[in-house]
Amino acid sequence: MTEAMYYVLLALMRPNHGYQLMHAITEVSNGRLKMGPGTLYGVLSRMQKDGLISLAENDGRRKTYLLTPEGKHALHTEYGRLKALIKDSSILEEGDEDE
Repeated sequence: MTEAMYYVLLALMRPNHGYQLMHAITEVSNGRLKMGPGTLYGVLSRMQKDGLISLAENDGRRKTYLLTPEGKHALHTEYGRLKALIKDSSILEEGDEDE
């Protein structure tokens, strides 16, 4: 899963439309990731095709997206993988023996 996909899933813990999503992604990433509309809509399209998100509402002006059960599962799986990466990297905190 790409970083962009992960943050879209995080931002969709509550249903959102595109403009809200761009701001929610910036917020949940603590400002580290700013996603433009081209990237966002590309990711949304791919995730919708993969069954990770679905269209909750389309009023003609805005499309509101929400997580599917598969999307929630993928988010939790990726979260577990990222936590394992951090745990495995604890060797870095022990310092380099050559120093």
